[in-house]
Amino acid sequence: MNILLSIAFVICWSSGFIGAKLGAGSASAVTILMWRFLPLAVVLVVIASVFRTAWRDLAPRDVARQAMIGTLSQSGYLLTVYCAIQLGVSSGTTALIDGVQPLVAGALAGPLLRQHVSRKQWLGLCLGVSGVAIVTMADAAAGTGAAWWVYLIPFLGMFSLVAATFLESRSRVRVEPAVSLTVHCATSAVIFTALAVSAGAAEPPTELSFWAAIAWLVALSTFGGYGLYWLILRRSGVTKVNTLMFLMAPVTAVWGALAFGETFGPHTAFGLAVGLTAVVIVHRGDTSSTRVRTRDTDTGEAARPAKYGA
Repeated sequence: MNILLSIAFVICWSSGFIGAKLGAGSASAVTILMWRFLPLAVVLVVIASVFRTAWRDLAPRDVARQAMIGTLSQSGYLLTVYCAIQLGVSSGTTALIDGVQPLVAGALAGPLLRQHVSRKQWLGLCLGVSGVAIVTMADAAAGTGAAWWVYLIPFLGMFSLVAATFLESRSRVRVEPAVSLTVHCATSAVIFTALAVSAGAAEPPTELSFWAAIAWLVALSTFGGYGLYWLILRRSGVTKVNTLMFLMAPVTAVWGALAFGETFGPHTAFGLAVGLTAVVIVHRGDTSSTRVRTRDTDTGEAARPAKYGA
């Protein structure tokens, strides 16, 4: 995997937690998410109406499948992250809880996708979870004032993203990047607008910080993090892309400490080192890409291109 692509993905995905923190002080979660996706969806739909070629061969069920993927990977995942942060969970801790996603995805990759997970990869996955646990305990010891049940909310988002990942991986229909991004964002715009209107929270605040957070989230998180997630998924498989998720927790913890004064100490630094080691082990122990390419060649099926461009 291109190392620069991986670094860009980690930074952009981590920026989503920071952006959520930036907007948390000026508006509710549904307000932020509504205005993050509504203008973007309008622009993407207008572009799609002009360039219709990519949509011609898509059946209604293909569009419906993409809408479901968008509901899980954007609406379900982001709503839980934003709510957890607004209820008092630090941005670093939210990312740490999401850090168990690689183990869940790695455990399910074999039976659901028939992807081989080597012993070295399992070692790396378990080591990565250990790194996440180290940083989580250090962060929890500092105390955030959040109720215990609030820490369960990010787990719901984690499972939502895992479900979207497997739903996409099992799809046999190639969907153009512009099409899938348009469907995902339009679906999220409808869902979050409905939630904001029903909650009486559709009117955006006038503070400049709110719109700065929206611009941050659209540019870095949506186009950067979300787009690179699916790109790396299609190029390198579920195990690799989710292993990179181990790095979100320590990177976000460092970023949160610098931006918001959140706790960062020796345990966090040690957890970052453990996470980096886990990524190296998993990437060096991967044999699934070669096996998948060999099987595709033997059966006459070409590997599908990446979903999103860099």
